[in-house]
Amino acid sequence: MSQKFRTISLIIFAVLSVCSIFFATKIKGEFNFEQFFPVGDPDLEYFYQFIEEFETDDNFLFIAIDHKKDVFEKYFLNQFHQFSLECKKLPFVISANSITQLKYPQKTPFGIIAIPAVHRNDTTKYQKDKKQLLEDERFVGTLISEDATSVVLALKLKDNIQINDSRILMNKMDSLIHQYQFKHFHYLGRPNFQVEFINLQFREIIISAIISGLLVALILFLIFRTAWGVFISIISIGMGMLLFLGMLGISGRPLNLMAALYPVLLIIVGTSDVIHMMSKYIDELNKGLSKNEAIKNTIKEIGIATLLTSVTTAVGFLTLLSSKVIPIRSFGINAALGVLIAYVTVLFFTTSLLTFFKSEQIIKLNNRKLFWKPFMEWLYQFTKNNPRKIALGMLFVIVICGIGISLITTNYSIESNLPKGQKITKDYIYFEKNYAGFRPFEIAVIAKDTFKATDYLVLKEIDKVEQHLKQYNAIRSSHSITSIYKSIHRAFHQNKVEDYKLPSTEKEFIEYQKFSKKIPQISLDILVSKDEKKARISNRILDVGSDTIKAIGKRIDEWMLKNTNNNIVEFKRTGTGILFDKNEEYIRDSILYGLGFAMIAVCLLMGLLFKSWKMIFISLIPNIFPLLIAAALLGFTGIELESGVAIVFAIVFGIAVDDTIHFLSKYKILRNKGYSIDDSLHITFLETGKAIGLTSIILFFGFLVLLFSINPPSVTIGIIISVTLASALFSDLFTIPVLIRWFLKK
Repeated sequence: MSQKFRTISLIIFAVLSVCSIFFATKIKGEFNFEQFFPVGDPDLEYFYQFIEEFETDDNFLFIAIDHKKDVFEKYFLNQFHQFSLECKKLPFVISANSITQLKYPQKTPFGIIAIPAVHRNDTTKYQKDKKQLLEDERFVGTLISEDATSVVLALKLKDNIQINDSRILMNKMDSLIHQYQFKHFHYLGRPNFQVEFINLQFREIIISAIISGLLVALILFLIFRTAWGVFISIISIGMGMLLFLGMLGISGRPLNLMAALYPVLLIIVGTSDVIHMMSKYIDELNKGLSKNEAIKNTIKEIGIATLLTSVTTAVGFLTLLSSKVIPIRSFGINAALGVLIAYVTVLFFTTSLLTFFKSEQIIKLNNRKLFWKPFMEWLYQFTKNNPRKIALGMLFVIVICGIGISLITTNYSIESNLPKGQKITKDYIYFEKNYAGFRPFEIAVIAKDTFKATDYLVLKEIDKVEQHLKQYNAIRSSHSITSIYKSIHRAFHQNKVEDYKLPSTEKEFIEYQKFSKKIPQISLDILVSKDEKKARISNRILDVGSDTIKAIGKRIDEWMLKNTNNNIVEFKRTGTGILFDKNEEYIRDSILYGLGFAMIAVCLLMGLLFKSWKMIFISLIPNIFPLLIAAALLGFTGIELESGVAIVFAIVFGIAVDDTIHFLSKYKILRNKGYSIDDSLHITFLETGKAIGLTSIILFFGFLVLLFSINPPSVTIGIIISVTLASALFSDLFTIPVLIRWFLKK
């Protein structure tokens, strides 16, 4: 490498780093529920039509206030009432509802009048008010807990509130909570999720970058034992990370929930490239070559192999493009670009730096040879002398993996993916335990022919469905147009609990229609479309797992088809809940489907490199084992196979194949030089085996950094990838030599 080229290269990277620092400050976080919906899905299109006629089913923010003994205490009720009124004035709030604002309609000789549900200033009526509320299915579990120790303020917000508006709203809400000195409060709703998850993204990125950097620096010091060796490695890895962040900033790519994986991925991928380059450069210097000759040989031999590993790793991530979910696709593109940026950085920046240093400045050799050479020598002899034992061991592993894979569950729940120990998780669990939960469960009602959704016969069919839904303990808080007429019927019968039902005759129903628009707390336009041809049954369902909810939905669909009058009305489940569950199925299927394309792509690359179908087979077999082990771990540990975890397979395959390429590339080079099969394998073990062993150690501990995450999917990904990549190393070192001796005897 000429001095002129080296200088130009370093100047270019210096300029790029300054630009990257500037653009990295422009990176923004993003968390929208809609971005996780499967693009192009017919249920998604139907849902969009549904919310155009009604409203979104996640436009709410619930604030639960605990009052440990009993909420029916005068000072607390008045404080809560004033708090409710103040919340109505907050930006982006359309309406606010709470028990202190509730009024029961009641028929009198003078017409319908409204009676307060809670007489805040008359303590003598507290017990009667409390009893009446706790017997009312409309409000218990939605606005007041069953034990009356907490109450909820339900805020209706503008549709599709975005992160900036959410921050404004939540900041003002926190100020109000502090002002009214509520010590025990809980949030649930879209704006809170958005703010907390965006904050989580940046925290995870910072923490994972710092811990990964420190861990890699420690491992590098143990390997090189010199300050310059560690410095070259760290500054190379840091340069790649900085350029990646600059790319995200200049392209306007936001960070989503999986952004915490970027630092770990780039650090360990960059470290792998750096170690292979530096290790080869040191070996060439130790052969007595000059710096320029050593770096030329390094780029020629390791540069090509590292290019192939970078391409195959990028291909592994690009399999995520088969997903219909935008954040998954964005992660795949970003990760693939990051891998290629790391490669270009090492190829030009690191090699330019290396030419300034001698071998002894980069590494101390005295301790290095004592461990690696005997260990690799033993591995070589073991694979040579025990091929049958290795084959039987692999068959045993396959059987065990098959058992584990059969135990995999896809019963994904929101709770299992929330950050451990954080307030957002505690609040979510609180609402699941004491109220109706978070997940929407919508049923669209479509009146047929000349019928309208407001007709008596249609309402009877709706009520039939609502009564059936009560059989499922997980389904809570049912609300539809029937609520209006049930409330009127109850008002016409002295507000007795047992009279909260539809009128028994159409004549009564026609009479009630005159009063339907006078019922407080119920808005007709969000329950029935303008043309009155459609209506909705709005429910929430507890977070009992996606497979369980899917099974419940299927049973409800079958029941509605058999037990409702299909000539009058049609029922169809919709809402964000069903889309989230379909999204999980899409992601799982698309990632596994994409892996097939990744394997084909790797086979093509191997075919171009080795020009032998036998070598393609030999290269593919060792990389199937890590995938089987990853899947088996899910089964044995009981971890649900959901979108975040499914990404593991793309990562494992993309990175695991790197070691195989380095091993086989070195073997091919030696064979082309005229070495025998045994001699080629022997030298490959001693040189490349050492390098892939070092990189695998870094990969193992690098991904274990994710154990420090408070995000459960990140922890799961860290554990599974670390274990499977360690298994990938052993798979390469044990199986490749055996396969080569069996299939390439000539």
